[in-house]
Amino acid sequence: MIKRYTFPEMGRIWTDENEFQTMLDIEIYACEAMAELGQIPAEVVPVIRERAKFSVERIREIEKETRHDILAFLQAVAENVGDEAKYIHMGLTSSDVKDTALGYMMKQAADIIIADLEQLREVLRRRAAEHKYTVMIGRTHGIHAEPVTLGLKFALWLDETERNIERVKRARSAVAVGKLSGAVGTYANIDPRVEAYVCEKMGLTPAKLATQVIQRDRHAEFLTTLAVVASSLDKFATEIRNLQRTDIREVEEYFHPGQKGSSAMPHKRNPITCERVSGLARLVRSNAMAALENVALWHERDISHSSVERVILPDSTILVDYMLRIFADIVDKLLVYPEAMLANMNKTGGLIFSQRVLLALVNKGVAREEAYRWVQRNAMARWLEGQDFKTNIINDPDIKKYLTAEEIADCFDYRYHLRHVDTIMARFGL
Repeated sequence: MIKRYTFPEMGRIWTDENEFQTMLDIEIYACEAMAELGQIPAEVVPVIRERAKFSVERIREIEKETRHDILAFLQAVAENVGDEAKYIHMGLTSSDVKDTALGYMMKQAADIIIADLEQLREVLRRRAAEHKYTVMIGRTHGIHAEPVTLGLKFALWLDETERNIERVKRARSAVAVGKLSGAVGTYANIDPRVEAYVCEKMGLTPAKLATQVIQRDRHAEFLTTLAVVASSLDKFATEIRNLQRTDIREVEEYFHPGQKGSSAMPHKRNPITCERVSGLARLVRSNAMAALENVALWHERDISHSSVERVILPDSTILVDYMLRIFADIVDKLLVYPEAMLANMNKTGGLIFSQRVLLALVNKGVAREEAYRWVQRNAMARWLEGQDFKTNIINDPDIKKYLTAEEIADCFDYRYHLRHVDTIMARFGL
């Protein structure tokens, strides 16, 4: 059963409340570490933990004056903590807290996307097994090529989805990183053991070396990985859109009772959800380009990346989460028309078996170039004059010297092309 899309699950990660609460957790863990190291009085930690609260409204009010969100956050917390607040943020710079919180939030987002991909994987696995032997024409350049099965098409997407799961896991590891190493990353005013303690509590890996910020190649890896995932979905959706065309109509998005396809044309059944997936993929790819632009910062840090990330990280993770869930639903309910697949496969009057005839002639000792010329001239007679390809092959004076009518008929059996389907599907446990 498909888990329905609920916006708040991913959206909550990027709320002001979650971001500030994550930063507050980091500040409190830092106080705990410093107390254990004897750098601040141990008795202040329970007080800080009990009183450390904030309201986003108050932070925004203070920020109007400070023009600095982290200072506004610290001041709002200090108003609740009292005198013990002087121990909060000792030796830290804003990015210590902000970047570590961001790493934790990206890790949260990655976990949701991995779960979404795993759900899509299971839907694709089920439909691949269901249509393992549902024969259809394969197309290259949009032109009929040779028979395949719909199950193989789903398995191809399954394979790519499994690669995307591994990609997102690697990207998760790249961004699940924290740093509490001070203004230029030298730990001048903070013990490295504080960083290790906080990162362990947050489930993050300490950066081996940072400047004032965690280096943005990590964030670029995360965003470009999301762009790859979105591009895979675009690819899958584009295939469905093509197969739903009226002149093909081999598969179709589920059309809900009461759904309307056009304000003007009551007959329309359009692949609108797949089109939405393709459109949103363009946004995710453009955000990845912005992430790449963020990699180059001045010296130990500038702030040019910050405003960009406030847009591209929430937007890309929310978009990919949404795209994965709706596409899993598309595949889950996809309408399949095997009769249309067979009809389309037969549209060219057997031209799709030209390679089998070619190889049969080669196996009889005919030079490949000669055999190709004989088969092609009969194929062109079908394309250009509508003549029956199989009849012409049987009657071709050159070909019938080498192949009997029975041998030619055997070349036109589509089941030959499916004889290794079980071998391929076994690679996926299907």
